Amino acid sequence: MEEILNTDQNKNFFQKNINIIICCIFCTALWGSASPCVKLGYELFNISVDDIFSKILFAGWRFFLAGIIVLLITASIQKKFPKLKKEAIKSVVILGFIQTTLEYIFFYIGLSYASGFKGAILNSTSTFMMVILAHFFYKDDKLTFRKTLGCIVGFLGIIIVNLSGDVNSQSSFLGEGCLIISALAFAIGSIISKEATKIESNPMIVTGYQLLIGGFILIVFGLIGGGKLQVTSTSAFMLFLYLALLSSIAFSLWTTLFKYNPVSKVSIFNFLTPIFGTILSALILSEDVFNLKNISALILVCFGIYIVNKPKPKNT
Repeated sequence: MEEILNTDQNKNFFQKNINIIICCIFCTALWGSASPCVKLGYELFNISVDDIFSKILFAGWRFFLAGIIVLLITASIQKKFPKLKKEAIKSVVILGFIQTTLEYIFFYIGLSYASGFKGAILNSTSTFMMVILAHFFYKDDKLTFRKTLGCIVGFLGIIIVNLSGDVNSQSSFLGEGCLIISALAFAIGSIISKEATKIESNPMIVTGYQLLIGGFILIVFGLIGGGKLQVTSTSAFMLFLYLALLSSIAFSLWTTLFKYNPVSKVSIFNFLTPIFGTILSALILSEDVFNLKNISALILVCFGIYIVNKPKPKNT
């Protein structure tokens, strides 16, 4: 996987990096399916809307299992148990706390008070945050007019999809507010993961341990708060297993992508998450998402991706 994603960054992104584009789309498709699947999981596990600690416990076991899966796969490839370098422990612990614990505490709470579609579209605000953070952290990934324009166009899509006559302030804070905080945690975590892979060269080891650590903290937090989790059916177990596999695959790929490529070039594809979230919310949750407002938003999101990644005109 690393060999596929380790490409020359100086050549045209679209022409040279077809494998990277496919991996980015695959990751966002998995994450797009997370919003409706998590909401369905609440129903299958009989977790009520206001049972926050059970939701946190649900998230904890999901990511703890995902971490185990990644480490087992890594062990089978390396033919030995994957050990984390001592110098990388601090970075990975911080990464697990921010990108798994904090991100998903706010994500799970927010998703309880917002539709699956809004969960997907608001989660993509992390794209803007990553592009801005990259400007301050990496000399070769500065903000340009094109990147700024692409982010503005994509952000217009997010504004459009959230135009609503609903003025319920509590719902807005617990729903949309928590989802935006979750997106910020994901953005900060993505920067930390890029730095962590400079110390620990294997992205899968970084991913496995950060999911394991972050998931464990969520489990402890959920249990302390009185959260309970019971498998009510085979369907509930299969959905839970899918969510764990989703996290293990998507985060492993995403961490590898960030190790070898500019943050802005990869992160902009996160705008595709709401597209997949829209389709799957309609299929899984029977949400009414195919209207002019949402379709217009998705078109703007796609155009924003194109602007950031379009080839630079050659000098003649």
